[in-house]
Amino acid sequence: MSTLIWCLLIAGLLPIAAKAPVVYFQNRDNGYDNHHPRAQQQRLTGAGARAVAGHYNAYEAFPLFAAAVILVIATGHTGAFNQWLAVGFVVFRVFYHILYLADWDKLRSLVWLFALLCPVIMIAQTAIQAS
Repeated sequence: MSTLIWCLLIAGLLPIAAKAPVVYFQNRDNGYDNHHPRAQQQRLTGAGARAVAGHYNAYEAFPLFAAAVILVIATGHTGAFNQWLAVGFVVFRVFYHILYLADWDKLRSLVWLFALLCPVIMIAQTAIQAS
């Protein structure tokens, strides 16, 4: 079960880690505008814009994963399969962000799908086992 909890923590921190490249590109854009950071982020282009999109996507991906982990723990379905899915989600999400920054769009989309499937499978197989 500790693997699930660690993965939940790491996944919760991924959006914050994904902010680092955004800050880098904001600093390259005439310095970080702490008064209007979101307006500055909207002006970014290329890799900077992709960094912002990846940062936001990390926040979007987290709720479903968090719900899946909480469901798995609450129902006691904390076996190896769900632990591997949780680890897979974290690994796929890290690769997703790297691929986003590198502008490898098709592979990024495939990795996004694999990451999405991890919590979906966790929830579905928990529902099946609970029936």
